[in-house]
Amino acid sequence: MNEVLDLPWPDWEIPRLPLPHLPDIPLPDLPVTPAQVAVLLTVVAAVLGLAVGRRASRPAAWVAVLTSGLVLATTVWQLYVVYELGGVQVSRTVGALAFGELSVPLELVATRLSALVAAVVALVALVVQVFARWYLWYDPRYRQFSATVSLFTAAMLLVVLSGDVVLTLIGWEVMGWCSFLLIGHLSAKDSANRAAVKALLVTRLADVGFVIGLIWLAAGAGSTSIERIIGHWTGVGPDGTATRVPEAAQGALALAMICVVIGVVGKSAQLPFQDWLPDAMEGPTPASALIHAATMVAAGTVVLAQLFPLLQAAGPARLLLAVLVSVTIVLAALLAFAQPDLKRLLAWSTVSQVGLMLAALTVVPSGAGPDVAITHLISHAWFKALLFLTVGWMGVLTGGTVVRYVVSSTKRYRSLRRPMGIGLLALAGVPPMVGFVSKELVLAQAEHGVQDGVGPAGTIVLAAVGASVPLTAAYCMRAWLILDRGPRRAPAPAPRRAQEHQMIDDFFEEPDVVEEAIGIEEAESAISSSARAAVALLGFFSVVGGIVVFTPRLQLDVTINLQLLVAALLLMALAALAVWVVSRGVGSRDAAARLPMRVSLAGERGLGFDRLYRVLVAGPVLSLAHGVQWLDREVLDAYVRAAGPAARLLGAVLERTHPRRPAPGLVLVLGGVLVLGLIGVVLT
Repeated sequence: MNEVLDLPWPDWEIPRLPLPHLPDIPLPDLPVTPAQVAVLLTVVAAVLGLAVGRRASRPAAWVAVLTSGLVLATTVWQLYVVYELGGVQVSRTVGALAFGELSVPLELVATRLSALVAAVVALVALVVQVFARWYLWYDPRYRQFSATVSLFTAAMLLVVLSGDVVLTLIGWEVMGWCSFLLIGHLSAKDSANRAAVKALLVTRLADVGFVIGLIWLAAGAGSTSIERIIGHWTGVGPDGTATRVPEAAQGALALAMICVVIGVVGKSAQLPFQDWLPDAMEGPTPASALIHAATMVAAGTVVLAQLFPLLQAAGPARLLLAVLVSVTIVLAALLAFAQPDLKRLLAWSTVSQVGLMLAALTVVPSGAGPDVAITHLISHAWFKALLFLTVGWMGVLTGGTVVRYVVSSTKRYRSLRRPMGIGLLALAGVPPMVGFVSKELVLAQAEHGVQDGVGPAGTIVLAAVGASVPLTAAYCMRAWLILDRGPRRAPAPAPRRAQEHQMIDDFFEEPDVVEEAIGIEEAESAISSSARAAVALLGFFSVVGGIVVFTPRLQLDVTINLQLLVAALLLMALAALAVWVVSRGVGSRDAAARLPMRVSLAGERGLGFDRLYRVLVAGPVLSLAHGVQWLDREVLDAYVRAAGPAARLLGAVLERTHPRRPAPGLVLVLGGVLVLGLIGVVLT
């Protein structure tokens, strides 16, 4: 009997599907490269977007969308160019800078991974620009919004394609500034202004470590080139020869990478900097889609992937990153379940999913690369942008994104059902969605890391990733039950006017202000045809995007443990079933309504990390500032203010101790000095 039940569970090795035969297109000898064009076009779009359309937003929309389309075409062409050149294309920018003994080449480098990420960034940016044209039709500051999105995209592309830490730092800081502008776009709302300032201050605090770490690495290598920095700190020369790295250099590398990791976890909203991202939901939904899917929070994964050999060589930094992201993965998933607003649920979900990307970098076995982390970055970009844009569409129809507004939304507005369902299935990791493929790869890599002996980081990450599987399924099931509550509503007979309603074109026709009472079909047609097509495109990639792992573009040297895969699917099913059971008997079908009020409020407030920030950071900094101000005013300035009274007091004392009339002898001495001086001048 035991032999009958003892089924073989062989590991499944991912097959490699050859790319279809590409036509032999000759590479033209152009004065510019695709990387240069992609970055330059987005910068030009930002400038032109502000310069044109001062009276109307239509010219700014054409500039934003057309240039985004050109950038996407350029990045797709770059994929082909990199493939033809064997994997790397180096481009110059403004030329090398002279900084004494420090070499600053300022080069762009397109590799097979960076070219793929750049194409995904360009795709998401195009979709966001198209959707924002409809979503912000009545916004008088649409021109500023579209220009900021273009600049944001340029900064992310600069980070992705950077071959120099100076360019990385420039793109990194520009993204922080653009996120401040986008989060605070609705500047009439105090909550939006506070969220923008909070995001800026928290990320800038972490950026101090990032800047110090990059300077440390560049100073040690004598160059800001990423390739030369990696070669210097890992002991690999330009010709591939390996040399022994001194122990002192290993300690310095660990400290420098710890500083870089601090900056990365701040930008990626990981513990202890995680609280700024949910508050960033005060920005418009297209801005949230861009920040969460393809720019700011994913930039840290890109930078660590570029510096991956250094992260592997710096054990303490890798362990610190593993601990921080592992705690964040579980904590953020728990907080996502308790949120009363769908946008905040997706925000905490992003915090958890970015933790998965970074966790995949800490458990890579020797000889492998960061491909699994990049795979999940690409997967997350597609399905998270889809979810945010669909929630934004839903918010327009329902008047908000809190639970009490969106209950039964997919029943009332059936056009939302498919994109929302696809997005939640991909986020939960249900096969065959792209999220299932990338999450299973992260789980498999964590298992291989433990077997390969990567240290305690492997065990910590494997436990956190395993715990996130049922937790993610739980909050996705909770969201779907809320949205799909109640029986299917039969469509009411629409009047002739509603039946003849045409889809609007957001570049030429003004969208109607549609109320729910007018009719379901007409309300659904309020979205423009181009915005609907953009959402559908993301849905398509969320379904079939997993095919990319079978192509040579990604080198995934991992095998899938079928026992682990089945166990993960079983845990997901059990978690979803438990949420369904708990939600029964609740009017809104919200399983989180069963949580105690104290737990629910604590989850909504992020477990009080705001208060912790004020106690540990804001309070001491303000006290120090007040102390310095008092020292400057009462001590340093006191000397300046006392100079006048002291001079008057000295004059009064001298006036009392000396007669007012000069002594005759003193007059004769002064007269003699004048006579002698006059004689000397005449004789000379």
